[in-house]
Amino acid sequence: MIDSPPSRVPSRRPGAVLLRLIGGIKILKGVALIAAAISVFHLIHKDIADVILTWSHRLHIAPGYFLVERLVKRVQSVTERQLVVLAVVLLIYSAMFLIEGTGLLLMKHWAEWMTVITTSGLIPFELYEMIHRPSRFKAITMLVNVAIAVYLAERVRREAAERRRRTAQAH
Repeated sequence: MIDSPPSRVPSRRPGAVLLRLIGGIKILKGVALIAAAISVFHLIHKDIADVILTWSHRLHIAPGYFLVERLVKRVQSVTERQLVVLAVVLLIYSAMFLIEGTGLLLMKHWAEWMTVITTSGLIPFELYEMIHRPSRFKAITMLVNVAIAVYLAERVRREAAERRRRTAQAH
């Protein structure tokens, strides 16, 4: 008896491991942003400068350290409304990352498109940041995001061409 070839299971699709890795990274980003939003919400109705000084003391950072002083000076003008807006924006980005990540882990085609669009849409902002305040971390982040966008765009394009080819063969 001849066995028929196994049908393609989504987890066996070419690039499934990489898609799931990207999905996992997106979920981790989403969870980290939720934690950041919660932290920002906890800063409302508090003296942020005092919180910074308390943490610098706990971390054994000298009270006169220039980075601590600069940070304390910067946060003195932050309003509660700005903190609320920041926390809400972090939650919105978190939702976006969690939706993308879940969709990619489940191998959903729409999630690939969503990730291409959202990741590509953020690249101009990352480029602006790199030009005005360059750092290795920003450069690596931007390169990873460009690589993800290019990989997924090419993957989506290839899959669409394959579907068109199969449709043409069926007719």
